[in-house]
Amino acid sequence: MDPMLGRAVEEAFIRFHEQGLIYRDNRLVNWCPHLRTALSDLEVDYEDIAGKTLLDIPGYGGKVEVGVLCEFKYMIKGSKDGLVVATTRLETMLGDTAVCVHPEDDRYKAFVGKELVHPFFPDRKMVVIADTMVDREFGTGCVKITPAHDHNDFKCGQRHKLEQINVFDEDGLINNLGGPFAKQHRFEARKTVEEALKEKGLWVGKKSHAMRLGLCSRSKDVIEPYLKPQWWMNCKDLADRSVKAVREGELKILPEFHHQTWYHWLENIQDWCISRQLWWGHRIPAYKVVKPAQDKEMWFSAKSAEEATKKAEAKLGVKGVVVEQDEDVLDTWFSSGLFPFSVFGWPDVEGNDDFNAFFPTSLLETGHDILFFWVARMVMMSLGLTGKLPFHTVYLHAMVRDAHGRKMSKSLGNVIDPLEVIDGIGLEELGQKLEEGNLPDKEIAKAKAGQKADFPEGIPECGADALRFGLLAYTLRDETRFGLMYFGSDYEFSGSLRLDSPMAWEDRWILSRLSNCAQKANESFEKYEFAGATSATYSFFLYELCDVYLELLKPRFYGEAETEAVTEDRKIARDILYVCLDWSCRLMHPLLPYLTEEIYQRLPRSKAKHESITVAPYPTHVIAWTNEAVEKEMEVASEIAKHFRSQKTSLGLAPNARPLGYVRHADKNWSQRLAKVIEEDAPVPSGTLRDVVNERCLIFTEVAGLDLSQEMAKLQKKVDGAKKMVASYEAKIAAPGYMEKVPAEVREKNSQKLESCQTEFTELQRAVKNIEEAMK
Repeated sequence: MDPMLGRAVEEAFIRFHEQGLIYRDNRLVNWCPHLRTALSDLEVDYEDIAGKTLLDIPGYGGKVEVGVLCEFKYMIKGSKDGLVVATTRLETMLGDTAVCVHPEDDRYKAFVGKELVHPFFPDRKMVVIADTMVDREFGTGCVKITPAHDHNDFKCGQRHKLEQINVFDEDGLINNLGGPFAKQHRFEARKTVEEALKEKGLWVGKKSHAMRLGLCSRSKDVIEPYLKPQWWMNCKDLADRSVKAVREGELKILPEFHHQTWYHWLENIQDWCISRQLWWGHRIPAYKVVKPAQDKEMWFSAKSAEEATKKAEAKLGVKGVVVEQDEDVLDTWFSSGLFPFSVFGWPDVEGNDDFNAFFPTSLLETGHDILFFWVARMVMMSLGLTGKLPFHTVYLHAMVRDAHGRKMSKSLGNVIDPLEVIDGIGLEELGQKLEEGNLPDKEIAKAKAGQKADFPEGIPECGADALRFGLLAYTLRDETRFGLMYFGSDYEFSGSLRLDSPMAWEDRWILSRLSNCAQKANESFEKYEFAGATSATYSFFLYELCDVYLELLKPRFYGEAETEAVTEDRKIARDILYVCLDWSCRLMHPLLPYLTEEIYQRLPRSKAKHESITVAPYPTHVIAWTNEAVEKEMEVASEIAKHFRSQKTSLGLAPNARPLGYVRHADKNWSQRLAKVIEEDAPVPSGTLRDVVNERCLIFTEVAGLDLSQEMAKLQKKVDGAKKMVASYEAKIAAPGYMEKVPAEVREKNSQKLESCQTEFTELQRAVKNIEEAMK
C-alpha cells in the first residue's frame, strides 16, 4: 500500500483500460459466499468426490450432502407428459429457465419449443430448447438450464436469449427471487426444495454420483458461479508474447519440465477477473457517472475523481457531471505483477537511475506453485507496460511441506516460521500464534492437536544453518577444530602451493578430489542444480577430507621423530590441509553462510585471506591438480581397507583389535603403497583368512583361534553368486548365432567380463579352501 506502488497500480490499470484490455462486464464469476468476493480460476481448489459425502462448510451449521445426483420432473404445460432432469445442485433449480435436449435425440424432438411449468413459479416462462451441448448418453438426455448459476448454462442461455435469474445473495442465502425459499441458506434450501418436490409428486430420486467440487482455496466454502458485474482483463495477446519468449529462449524457466505447464496455462488463458470485494487492497481507479443519469453504465479510469469528471464531461459534452469511484479492490496478483518495475519508481522513469540501472532484473527464484499466479503475470505486465521481459531466468524450487506431505498453509495452521527453527519455540507459544491468526475455533483445535503430535516439546533451537545442511554443520565445526590443531600458533600460509614440492601420495589425491569438487559445484550452480552443489561439497568434506585425508595425516604428524625431511613433509601437509579447509569453507559458503564465515575467520593467517569470506573468490577447477591415476589407486586402497573392516566385523573382532593383515596384488607397484605385501608366488601366511577384493587383489587376515563358520557361510554365498555370473556369460557366448549377430565390441566386452568373473570365482574357491584349512 506504499504510495509509490499505489501510483504504479493506478497507472497500469488506466493504461490497460484505455487500450481496451481492461473492461467491465456482467458475467459469471467464481464466488465465495463466505468471503463474499470473486475469485480467479486459480484460486479455486477442485476436489474429486467419489460419491455421497457429507462436508463441513463455513457459515453453515450442519453437514452438506455432496456427490449425489438428484432427479425430478418438469411437466409439459397443458399435458400429463414430463421431462426428467438431473442435477448435483438441486437448489439452483429455483433459477431454471429452460430444459435442453439434443436436436438429434428422437426421444424429445416432439417436445422442442413447448412450454414447461416451473413447480414453484408457475408464471415463469420456461421452454424446451435444443442444443448440441447436451450429451444424449448421460442420464435422461435432458438438462436443466440455469443461466445465472452455471458456466455452460450461461453460454447456452446467451445463444438462446434466455432470462438470467440470480436466486442467491452475495452471502449464499436464497434471495427474494427464490419465492417461498427466500432467506434460507442455499444448502438448507437444497433439503427443503427436495421435500417440496416430493409433496408435489415431481421427485424421482437421487443416487451416489462421482463429481468434482470447487472449493475456495482460502475459506474452503463451496464456490458458486455467480452473475455479477466485474472488471476483466483480456490477456490473450500478452500471453502469446509470453509463450513466444520461452519458446525462443529469450526467457528461461528452470527446471525445463515446467515449460509444458507454462504453455498449457498461457495457450489456454481465459479473461482474468481482476476485481475483488474485499476491505483491503488497491481500490480500483474507475469512476461511474451517477449524474446525469445514463441509460447504460459509463465508467472512466482516472487517478482522481477530478480527472474522471473532466474525462466524462469531455465524452458526454455536458458540464456538472458527478462521478463515483468503484468500491471494489484489485486482485492482489494485479499489483504483485508490477513488482519487477514498480519498486524502482515506474512509471516515473525519466532520470530514474534505479530503474535504468536495475530493470530488467536477471534471475527470479520462487516456488513452482505460483508459476501462473505471479510469474506469468509479471512477465505479461512487464511486456505490456515496459515492452521488456522483467528477468531473463526463472528458477522454480520445490515446495517445503510439513511432516505429512501437506503444503504449508495458513488455513491448515501448519506453517512453520523459519525463525522458530532458528531460535526455537515452545509448544504453548506455537498454539498462541494460531489463536492470533484468523482460523475458526474448530480449525485451531485441530491444528493444535497436530502441533502437539509433531512437536510435543516444541521446536528446539537449531540455528540458521541447520535449515541448510543439518548434520554436516556439526561435522564441519568439529572436524575443522580438529584440523586446526595441526597448524600451531606460528603457522602462516604463503598464499599458494608449489606443485614441484615433494607431496605425498595422499596429498596429490586430496588436491585432485578438491579440484573435482570445485568443478562439480560450479557446474551445478551454473545450471541451478543446487542439490548437485550440496552433494558435491558434502561428499568431499565428509567422506574424503574427514574420513580419509585427516586420518592419513595422523601418522605424518605424530608418527616419527622430527628430522629435516619430516619437517618439510609436515609443512607440505599443513599447506595442503589449509587449502582444503579454506576451499571447503568457500565452496560451502552459499549453502552454510554463517558457519563458514565463522570458521573462515578462525583459519590461520595467509597473504591470500580476505577480510570476509563473502568477498573471497569462489574456487574453480585447477587442471594441474587433477590426477586420475592417483584417484584410481585410492579407490583400490579404499576397497582394501573396506574389506579388512568388513572381515573384522564378520569375524566378531572388537573395534580396537589389531590382527595382522596381508595383501597380494597383481600390480607390482602396490608393493610401494602397502605394508605386508605378499609376492604372487609366495606361500599364504598360516592361520589367516583369505578374502577377494577383486580379480587382481586378495587380502589375508590373521584368524588363529576364531570360529569361522559364519565367515564360511558368507563366502559360500559369494562363490554361488560368482558361479552364476560365469554361467551367465558362458551361456551368452555359446548362444546360437552369437558370432554373427553380436557386434565385435560387445563380444570383446563379454569375453573380458567372463575372464574377470572366472578369475574372481577361482579366487573365491581358494578362499573357501583357505577357511577350511584354517578351521582344521
